Amino acid sequence: MPIYSYKAVNSSGKNTGGVIDADTPKDARSKLRSQGLLPTELHETHADKRKSLAPRIFRPRAEAETASFTRQLATLTKSGIPVADALSVLREQVESAGLERTIMDVHEQVLQGTSLADALARHPRYFSDLYVNMVRSGEEAGTLDIVLDRIAEYLQKRHRLSSKIQATMAYPIVVVFFGTAIVIFLLTFVVPKIANFLEQAKKPIPLPTWILMLISRLLAEYWYFLVIAAVLIFFAIRAYFLTKTGRRFKDRMMLNLPIIGPLFRKTAVSRFALTFSTLLKSGVPALKGLEIVGKVVDNVVLEETIAAVHDRIIEGADISTPLKQSGVFPPVVGYMIAVGERTGRLEEVLDRIAEAYDEEVEIAAQKLMSLLEPIFIVVLAIVVGLIVMSVILPILELSRLK
Repeated sequence: MPIYSYKAVNSSGKNTGGVIDADTPKDARSKLRSQGLLPTELHETHADKRKSLAPRIFRPRAEAETASFTRQLATLTKSGIPVADALSVLREQVESAGLERTIMDVHEQVLQGTSLADALARHPRYFSDLYVNMVRSGEEAGTLDIVLDRIAEYLQKRHRLSSKIQATMAYPIVVVFFGTAIVIFLLTFVVPKIANFLEQAKKPIPLPTWILMLISRLLAEYWYFLVIAAVLIFFAIRAYFLTKTGRRFKDRMMLNLPIIGPLFRKTAVSRFALTFSTLLKSGVPALKGLEIVGKVVDNVVLEETIAAVHDRIIEGADISTPLKQSGVFPPVVGYMIAVGERTGRLEEVLDRIAEAYDEEVEIAAQKLMSLLEPIFIVVLAIVVGLIVMSVILPILELSRLK
């Protein structure tokens, strides 16, 4: 169904605007008149605006934008401003065009009598299942402003955690990129000139130099085959990782890698504890909370573990026992959760786990940087050194013969 953006005058004579879905412009105007609005402008939105209603991956940038929007919405609702009016105000303040269109649609749905949670659920790019379920719990309990504050705090913590991981991985990626560029430059521009010189000299070529010349010729003459092969391999691996078996293999491998694995494992534990705690404090039942947490850990192995915990709880077990038996979560996490369950302070214990592992993530990221930096430098130095030596050896040999 097409979506139309409109400007209209309400019964009080004030200008208003928003979006509305209808089969035709005529139907859209009829809907607006039935709501007591006199349309002055009506335009069908472009395709990209309609796509914003379809499910999308919850992107980091969208997460940061949503956190800021949520904090402002919480502040306005705390001040006693109705949700519809607060959305109308925030729509004019956001910088992102995508989020602005989203807020317009949410505002329109709320004006039509839809609950805020159901209106937000139409836009999974910005509002995840966790977000929607927490808002729904806040609406039912009459604590929407408190819940929105908790959501904003949760999103900001999660964004900081993701930023730490991205910052840690940025340096190795840059080093690998420039290192590869240097090696390709040497093999495609420097080595061919040396090869021509050696061939003209008609002298025996050392084995390392011969291998290097062969690699250089392959790059120069068959680079398009190599590019095609690399692209095919990339898409084949990508297609495999999109399957459940492939995702399980990739996620298990990431958790068990010798250097990077502990960082990903601690990140997953921190995200689990923070998300579960936020849901429980917002009034979401534990079983429903585990279902939602399983969707946001972004790891199939952990998702299956949490699903198993969920099933064991239905059978009558507590939360801590299946966590301790899973082999995925550290034993200390299970014991701390057991203490929280016995004392009735599970949310507080989960907060402490999240804070502790957040600190461990930062420490692990620093250690990873201190390890990866010299490793990449040494590997790059060895590769470049071998190329240089392969070039210098025959030149030295020629000088000795003269």
